[in-house]
Amino acid sequence: MKLFNTAVSGVTANTPQAQRRRARPAPDVLHAAVRAEAAATAPRTLWALTGFAIALLAGFAAAGAIDTRSFQDANVWLKPAKFALSFVVLFATLALVVERLSQPVREGRTGRATIGAMTLAFWAEMAYIGMQAGRAEASHFNVGTPLAGLLYSLMGVGAVTLVAGIGVIGVLAWRDRDADLGPGLRRGVLLGFTLSMVATLITAGILSSHGGHFVGTPSAGAAVIPLLGWSAEVGDLRPAHFLALHAMQALPLLGLWLDHRGRGRGAATTLTVAAAVYAALTAAVFVQALMGLPLLRL
Repeated sequence: MKLFNTAVSGVTANTPQAQRRRARPAPDVLHAAVRAEAAATAPRTLWALTGFAIALLAGFAAAGAIDTRSFQDANVWLKPAKFALSFVVLFATLALVVERLSQPVREGRTGRATIGAMTLAFWAEMAYIGMQAGRAEASHFNVGTPLAGLLYSLMGVGAVTLVAGIGVIGVLAWRDRDADLGPGLRRGVLLGFTLSMVATLITAGILSSHGGHFVGTPSAGAAVIPLLGWSAEVGDLRPAHFLALHAMQALPLLGLWLDHRGRGRGAATTLTVAAAVYAALTAAVFVQALMGLPLLRL
């Protein structure tokens, strides 16, 4: 009987059903694989958004080379191209930080929800700006009709979503003790991302309520700062807005440099002072524009 049972066991062990059971991963292994895949999704999403923004930039640049129409003394496709470039920088920065976070934080609900909301806002913003460029109409400060006013308000909601997302990811990085972040970079991300969020909400909010980026009326053919296009004749709120947006790159880069110099442990004071100076510079440039003075007079 024992010999018979052994023979039967040997036969059943080689059946297709038994082989499939042996090939099936254990539940804990499968669960770990699912968690790892979820954790990898966040950085992949951000890099995919970066790539798509690059494609948009190339597409708008090509459109500008073919379509010579102008709006407010600039090619109609210049504004969407600038926004696409800004999104390339934004999502690449976020991807570089998020991929350094620990797996539980990357796969957490807060991070996934934040990136999901930012993705939707990005799609909506670029779709509307691109559509208005194709129509040779303003996308910003356009409240000429009830529909245009509604869409402009929705753009504001999208912008707030994007900016708030920067702050959320900055806090997640700071609180993640297992993140692959040196002490200088960790503090630089917190200060830079938080400053970008707060300063951008302030500058963009006032800029939006002002109804335009000029403080004063530039004359026809007035000088502008080369490449940037900022007014060199009257106050222009865009330089302060630019500084506000890019604190999220400047301060983390300083923190990374301090880590590489072996000064990361004592970087708190240096980065705090740098953040204060950066905020003061942004405020000074903003106040100067509100006084009707250009950043540079040419």
